[in-house]
Amino acid sequence: MQKISRRARVLTGAVAVAALGTGALGAVSANAVSASTGAPAAKPAAATADAGDKNLTRSTHLTVAAATKAAQATLDAAKKENQRVSVAVVDRNGNTIVTLRGDGAGPQAYESAEKKAYTAVSWNAPTSELAKRLEQAPNLKDIPGTLFLAGGAPVTAKGAPVAGIGVAGAPSGDLDEKFAEAGVAALNR
Repeated sequence: MQKISRRARVLTGAVAVAALGTGALGAVSANAVSASTGAPAAKPAAATADAGDKNLTRSTHLTVAAATKAAQATLDAAKKENQRVSVAVVDRNGNTIVTLRGDGAGPQAYESAEKKAYTAVSWNAPTSELAKRLEQAPNLKDIPGTLFLAGGAPVTAKGAPVAGIGVAGAPSGDLDEKFAEAGVAALNR
């Protein structure tokens, strides 16, 4: 077996110490704090992509409490007229916030209510008005997730749609829409 020279041992040791030192330095710098303030060191530029908010947008959404209030007011309006309906409230993006199935509502009412709510918020118009547009543009009915029957009402804030309320299960779309409007009105109380 060959003996390693003193010079080779010193160089090997120096490399090992340098490697350990670099690793320690990396660990320290990763957890660095400012010596003057004791605060964490500044984050890298990539972590602040907002660039003064010019790359961001804000939107208004109903709270779960408000959506539930509107849905319950809708069911209450239907119950006063002995109607068995389902109601759905969707947010600005068409995502369901809350659904309530009234006692005795038919199985189709649940899905129809969601689609009517989605349709109302998508076009910011009552679905009864949108159903009339089918005469000029019959292919509208082919858009996924929509239902062009009366019973959906948009909820707006500052002129922009923030939610949709859909109702299904009454014997006519006019009644469904009347109940949806009762839900919208409840949000103004």
